[in-house]
Amino acid sequence: MAPLVILTLVTAVVWAARPRSSTRRSWLGAARFGLAAMFAFTGASHFIGMRADMIAMVPPGLPHPEALVSLTGVLELAGAAGLLWKGTASAAAVGLALLLCAMYPANVHMALSGLAEGWSSQLIPRTIIQLIFLATTVATAVHHRPTRPTHPNPLSPQPRRRTDAEHPRP
Repeated sequence: MAPLVILTLVTAVVWAARPRSSTRRSWLGAARFGLAAMFAFTGASHFIGMRADMIAMVPPGLPHPEALVSLTGVLELAGAAGLLWKGTASAAAVGLALLLCAMYPANVHMALSGLAEGWSSQLIPRTIIQLIFLATTVATAVHHRPTRPTHPNPLSPQPRRRTDAEHPRP
């Protein structure tokens, strides 16, 4: 539940802090920072405080649960850092969306095996929360995707211009 609270609060604070007249005032622009804070928190949780719980969440069929928890923690921290720079925000969001999908079986395992207590640890609420994270991450990836430059690329072939000698004026 804490990641959802972090995502919501940081997104709201960043959105509210932008000037009302700003053309860049969008909730998706603010959500990039909310996601970065959320993934920094969850990534750090893989190493500090909740490591044992994270290892227990790994489904039994997967090898090396400690290494998987460390790997996903590093990927979440790297994704959080990537979200902070606008130039890498879209790629980072895509990577984090894929990571959320890959880690979903661990959430199912946790919910069905009763490893955690509370309503947010049950399968349906946990799935809804994961879908909120996934939807926000995908929307951020789309919102921050690179656009084609409006100026021509100097390295791309340019059409040849005709000279006045080729087409004299009447």
